[in-house]
Amino acid sequence: MKIKFRLTVMNFLEFFVWGAWLISLGGYMFNVLHFNGRQVGSVYGTMGVASIFTPALFGIVADRWLNAERVLGICHLIGAGMLIWAANLHDFGVFYVAMLFNSFFFMPSIALNNTVSYILLERKGFNVIKEFPPIRVWGTVGFICAMWVVDFCGWKQSPSQLYLSAGAGIFLGLYAFTLPACFPVRTGPKPSLFASLGLDAFVLFKRRKMLIFFIYSMLLGFALQISNAFGDGFISDFAHVPKYAHSFGVRHSVLLISMSQISETLFILTIPFFLRKFGIKRVILISIFAWVFRFGLFGVGNPGTGLPLLLLSMVVYGMAFDFFNISGSLFVEREAEVKIRASAQGLFMLMTNGFGAYVGTFLSGWVVDYFTTAGIRDWHNIWFTFAGYALLLGVSFPLVFRYRHTETNVAN
Repeated sequence: MKIKFRLTVMNFLEFFVWGAWLISLGGYMFNVLHFNGRQVGSVYGTMGVASIFTPALFGIVADRWLNAERVLGICHLIGAGMLIWAANLHDFGVFYVAMLFNSFFFMPSIALNNTVSYILLERKGFNVIKEFPPIRVWGTVGFICAMWVVDFCGWKQSPSQLYLSAGAGIFLGLYAFTLPACFPVRTGPKPSLFASLGLDAFVLFKRRKMLIFFIYSMLLGFALQISNAFGDGFISDFAHVPKYAHSFGVRHSVLLISMSQISETLFILTIPFFLRKFGIKRVILISIFAWVFRFGLFGVGNPGTGLPLLLLSMVVYGMAFDFFNISGSLFVEREAEVKIRASAQGLFMLMTNGFGAYVGTFLSGWVVDYFTTAGIRDWHNIWFTFAGYALLLGVSFPLVFRYRHTETNVAN
């Protein structure tokens, strides 16, 4: 019970660090730093750039040379320093560099957080499929709490959001060093150079099921950061429409968007049931169509009479995000051999938050600017474009991903 509580605290802090700025930073860059759509997309794209290299790299370190919990702590301490630097910047080029270096150290911490959780739960004899989701849900609670602090303190248009994240990162960095040791796997003969570099995780691509899974992980990764990057800017833009300017949704846009994360807390708890009942293929398919509704409802909603549509979009976000991100991570954990599990989690991050998120934020920034005229953004067409893309994925996925689900595919 003690280790479950300690992992709960770790997960809470892990996502508190992210939630303090991930949703609100886009509005801050639009309205305070006066960046355009491509620049905002580029800053969010730093997470994609970092995820191409660092999750796999730090996963290798945790698999081969250094305790996973120590790698996690180092990542957060350095990342916090980068956020403090970014909080004092206004020039796009330098701000981009600061956020890029923060991403280099924060993005691998997500996979490391999962790896540490899996190792310590297994060591105590717990069933990971059953026990991890209720622990991980506290990460979403931490994300929500950070958003609410930023909103109620009036920091969504302020660099204070970055200072808040940095403070939490420093605390988590030190806390990680107090966790039980998660030693690298050093059993069996000395690994080859290929294995030492962590490239053995790429053997998963030899299996057609895993190859298709990772390709769609990348394609679905295009959608992961879109509403994070532009959601607050979208709702805040209604401030320029007199009848919506003083609405609750506009004044507390971050609080409104936090309904998405509240939805996450509910759907995370349903993952064990859905995986056992329907299998990974149907769960991911549900996630894809949830993204269609997420974007489509944004396209027709507004903070006035259309507020229920925005709220419904927040609800389906929980299904869209969790059914892919958390279920996908558990699927990879189950399919990968124990000696490459950290590297495999890094590979999953590489495809989703790496290649997927980078290309997605680049293209989404271009879409936003394409539908922007004289500083006025046509959010209806912007969101419908994103919804159309998700719909194409939903139609094609069941045709190419061959996976027959049985109750024995998932631990009971």
